[in-house]
Amino acid sequence: MQAKTVLVSAAIGVGLGTLLLPGVALADTTVSPATTPVGGTVVLTATTCDPSSGDAIFRVTGPDRDQNVRSTTAAAAGGLSAELFTAGFTLGTYTVAATCGDGSPDGTATFTVTPIGGAPAGGRGDGDETGAIAAGATLLGTAAGGALILARRRRHAVTAAATL
Repeated sequence: MQAKTVLVSAAIGVGLGTLLLPGVALADTTVSPATTPVGGTVVLTATTCDPSSGDAIFRVTGPDRDQNVRSTTAAAAGGLSAELFTAGFTLGTYTVAATCGDGSPDGTATFTVTPIGGAPAGGRGDGDETGAIAAGATLLGTAAGGALILARRRRHAVTAAATL
């Protein structure tokens, strides 16, 4: 009975994934490179926007920005693109949301502005590591639970073999 339940659950998961994946794959905005120093240039690309329907608008939001950037060229691989010069940007992560000329969304992407010459000074993160700690604790708990189940199954198998 349990094997049937697992198979049905897996089939439902695969079916939903198959239905939802094409919709996710259609909307695609990219930023290249994903990390740039202050004063660098990133290329914003809305890959599924049709150039004949008008310009794409890239909304850039972050630590000190909430601005729109209009596409300037048709991208070589398809879609529309624009260049963004990051002079005067505050260090941090920025989100880019693209909207095609026909009003349809084209997804989001992020990029990070770093100091000139490398990564930001200081530690690995912003000091709030609770998410990483929670993920690690969850993984440890899951591993311990799996080891306990495996040990109990082996004990039952050894007991059953000894009685035969």
